Amino acid sequence: MQKQSWSVGLLCYNEVKTIRDVAEKALRNLELIASEYELIIVDDGSKDGSTEAIRELAAQYKQVVPVIHATNKGIGMGINSFYEHVRYENVFLTAGDGQFDLDELLPFAYVAPDSFVSFYRKENTVYSFYRNWLSWVNKKMNEYLLGVKIKDVNWSKIIKQHHLKQLDLQLKSSLVETEICSKLLYLGVGVKEVQSKYLPRIYGVSKGSSFKTVIKAFKDIWILMGVMYKFKRKNKRGSAASQ
Repeated sequence: MQKQSWSVGLLCYNEVKTIRDVAEKALRNLELIASEYELIIVDDGSKDGSTEAIRELAAQYKQVVPVIHATNKGIGMGINSFYEHVRYENVFLTAGDGQFDLDELLPFAYVAPDSFVSFYRKENTVYSFYRNWLSWVNKKMNEYLLGVKIKDVNWSKIIKQHHLKQLDLQLKSSLVETEICSKLLYLGVGVKEVQSKYLPRIYGVSKGSSFKTVIKAFKDIWILMGVMYKFKRKNKRGSAASQ
C-alpha cells in the first residue's frame, strides 16, 4: 500500500523530561508509515527548559519544526498554532507528555480520503472524580447542544489536510476540538472511532482541568453554537465528503 505524507504535532508546556523521548518515538514511527513527514512541536511558553530541548531537537532532526510561544497562551492557541503550520496529507496532534501511545499510529499508514480517525480512552482511571465529572458534562453538552456523539472529542485524531482547510476554525480555546468534530460531521466526513490506551503521566501536571480553562470552555460552547449556525448556512451538507 502506498504511503501517505504526515504532519504530526506535539503540544508542550513544561514537559522537559518527556518531550525528547516522545518526539524521537514519533520520528521513528513516522519513518515506518510516512512517505514524507514533519514533526511540529508547539511550545506554549514553557519555563522549565522545554524550549531549549525543542530547539536542540530541531537542530538534530530536519523534520522537526519548532513553534515557540514567548508566553503561555493556553491549549486552544497551541492547537491553533499547530493547525496553522501543517503541510502534509494526514494531520495528527497529541500532547508531549507521553500519555498517548504513538505505536497506535502504526496501523493507520493509510487513511481513507473521506474519513477521519478519532481515538478514544475507554476509561480514565488516573482522573480524579472532578476531572471525570467535567469530561461527562462536556460530552453531554456536545451531544445535546451540538449533536456531536463522538466518544472522546478531546483525545487525539487523524484528520485529512484537505478537510481541515474547509473548516475555517474560529475558536481559540480548547473547545476548538469540538468545533473540528462538529464541522467534519456536518460536512459528511466519516468517522472511525478507535479505542486507545491512556498512559500514566510520568512528569508534570495536567492543565486541562484548571478552573480558568473549564470556565472558558463552558462559555465558548455557546459561542460555538453561533459559529456552527453560520457554518451550516454557508456550507451544504456533505460537500467535504465529495472531495
